[in-house]
Amino acid sequence: MNKASSALWNEDLAPTTPGRRTWRWYHFAALWVGMVMCIPAYTLSASLIENGMSASQAVITVFLANAIVLLPMLLIGHAGTKYGIPYAVLARSSFGTKGARLPALMRAIVACGWYGIQTWFGGQMIYTLVGVLTGHPLDGEKIPGLGINVAQLFCFLIFWAIQFWYIVHGMDSIRKLETYTAPLKIVICFVLLGWVYNKAGGFGLLIDKPSEFVDGGKKAGQFWNTFWPSLTAMVGFWATLALNIPDFTRFAKTQRDQVLGQSIGLPLPMALLATLAVLVTSATVILYGKAIWDPVDLASRMTGVAVLIALIILLIDTISVNLAANLVGPAYDFSAISPKLISYKTGGTITAFIAIAMMPWKILESTHGYIFTWLIGYSALLGPIAGILIADYYVIRKMQLDVDQLYVENGKYTYCKGWNMAAIIAFVLGVAPNIPGFLNAAFPATFPDISEVFKTIYTYAWFAGLTLSGAIYLLMMKAGNPVPAPIVQPQ
Repeated sequence: MNKASSALWNEDLAPTTPGRRTWRWYHFAALWVGMVMCIPAYTLSASLIENGMSASQAVITVFLANAIVLLPMLLIGHAGTKYGIPYAVLARSSFGTKGARLPALMRAIVACGWYGIQTWFGGQMIYTLVGVLTGHPLDGEKIPGLGINVAQLFCFLIFWAIQFWYIVHGMDSIRKLETYTAPLKIVICFVLLGWVYNKAGGFGLLIDKPSEFVDGGKKAGQFWNTFWPSLTAMVGFWATLALNIPDFTRFAKTQRDQVLGQSIGLPLPMALLATLAVLVTSATVILYGKAIWDPVDLASRMTGVAVLIALIILLIDTISVNLAANLVGPAYDFSAISPKLISYKTGGTITAFIAIAMMPWKILESTHGYIFTWLIGYSALLGPIAGILIADYYVIRKMQLDVDQLYVENGKYTYCKGWNMAAIIAFVLGVAPNIPGFLNAAFPATFPDISEVFKTIYTYAWFAGLTLSGAIYLLMMKAGNPVPAPIVQPQ
């Protein structure tokens, strides 16, 4: 079969050749350190402490969540390294050659939202930096319907345009950016820690602040009611990458490189960043009389050249994180929807424009909306997909895929006119129990009388969806007696 003539194939989606498999373990470790050291990850601790946790409880929750999400990341990443295929192509083995567009689109839309959120943070840094350099904060009337002023919109679009350069220059430019900036981010974190320690004369206050869940506290006896949805939200933070990690692991030299690199680069650095956030913010209470969780706000309060350096570093950080975490995946996903019409670069362009339309500043208007609506909400969509992919690859396929057939319109993975109804039904049934809880969290005034059962299920959205969809998929596939794909070794 001439793959080039297939509507399911293009150069960007094709299996990586040995010459392109250049990523070693330290590239993956650097990738994760680069992605972990970002503003949304930094502020995660704030959301947990604002909900009543102590500093140690917040850090432990962040570490546990990232240790949990690492497992599906390694499991799904295996296929990328073994066969050199991206997530959108891997999904064809379980969802079908046409059905795979559904999980690709689901992941892509979520990534567009994240791309917009990170771009908004970057724009706010430019907004703050210009205000500091000119000697007075930028201000102005809010634009009707948008809720931000002209200067904020302009800075948002400037940062958006800066990132567009990397869309044009492709995947290798992103790898180089992550590799070179990761060590710099670690150094800057410790410099920031030293700066606030010296200015404040030590740490305290937030570190010594007890949990609100202890006897006599505001939320005595309610720890688990906060812990479980918080853990689900923290897992949801990287749930997108847990799906499309093959987009990166397809460039790994060996399985050892992707496993070791990711294991080093994700859980521990995430916990260290949470610790750093707590320590730095604790010092801000002493320095400024209140807790400042936003590093951009903190940087704007520095004096002299320090503010300039801090904000420039934060800008570089946000660019590297946003491109790796939120551009690569949807670029491939949109390409997979119509490979002949949409290339990787075109997919990246689509991602960038959708990010503008989603008005990310509205997602971030409240901590409750950020955690319970955004993070848990999309984890309810992505958990079921992860469950189906893992069940199919490890139980049904026994890690053996016929790679050529993944690019054939009427081949082994066509199922019923391109759709595997077992996967579609499993996905729908995995998402359905979370819908009432989501509606209550997103629109409490409209849906106030949701059963406690559905609220509880929504608390475990990612876990419930992954387990339920995976189990239903296996039962339906076993009942249908599918013919296992033949063992075909990767090229």
